[in-house]
Amino acid sequence: MMGGLDVSAIGLLIGMVGGIFSFWIGRKLRLKRLAKRQEKERARLLASETRQQRRARERREQGKR
Repeated sequence: MMGGLDVSAIGLLIGMVGGIFSFWIGRKLRLKRLAKRQEKERARLLASETRQQRRARERREQGKR
């Protein structure tokens, strides 16, 4: 016993904190990877637009601002 807590309780606490931290890091990395993928897809779509499509999109974007 260490200060009223036995080793298994400390181990459980460390495991829980580690699990929560791991979940948080994984989520951050996944969202970052997803944002990169979406940006690449958007760039690919913009590159394949015709002039008419590009102008129509630019007009739509101008109207939103």
